[in-house]
Amino acid sequence: MAGRLEGKRVLVTQAEDYMGPATIELFTEEGAEVIADNSDLTETGRCQALIAQTGDIDVLVANLASPNFTGIQVTDLADEDWHCTFDMMVHPLHGLCQAAVPQMIARQAGKIVVYGSATALKGMPTVTAYSAARAAQAGYIRSLGVEVAKHNVQANLIAQNYVENPVYYPQKLREKESFQKSLARQVPLGRLATAREDALFALFLASNESDFFVGQSIPFSGGWTQ
Repeated sequence: MAGRLEGKRVLVTQAEDYMGPATIELFTEEGAEVIADNSDLTETGRCQALIAQTGDIDVLVANLASPNFTGIQVTDLADEDWHCTFDMMVHPLHGLCQAAVPQMIARQAGKIVVYGSATALKGMPTVTAYSAARAAQAGYIRSLGVEVAKHNVQANLIAQNYVENPVYYPQKLREKESFQKSLARQVPLGRLATAREDALFALFLASNESDFFVGQSIPFSGGWTQ
């Protein structure tokens, strides 16, 4: 039986980081030709060059992450930390979409899937830079989604939190009793999602099954936010 992405060309950014490995593994299983990119998307013109070099893609998976800068009061936030989150997560998102959308419009078909964050939907202290950048991603996709919908291009964002990841949730942290208690208190499901569960959601948004979703930022956080 054919996979859900059979014959589709998919570009995944930050392929070795964050949700890259799980996405590539699952999408490949589902028949996609995956182009895995690990280049520095903060370089001027790199996003546009990447799309040009890659050629036609059916699906853009914008897997963009930056340091979290957790625990820093807004009064102590350095200018470079503030700019870093936007340089790594917001400006590349625009560059990638602006370069990829014309070819999708020409074909009257395409999917843009963004791995975002639920911090864009729920206030948290001492993560202002990260939350602001993630909220900017959500706002961008909300607007882009309605702009390109008439061309049969669907752009959506996974607003995630509490997903297994060696950067945000390293094994040593997960083994701590204090973290386990916090997890039980903060997340109604009482556990982290696996990376594959998250990738399965991205697979849905990348497939033709999600054709009626437009500009959504959909929570994926075990009930931490709705």
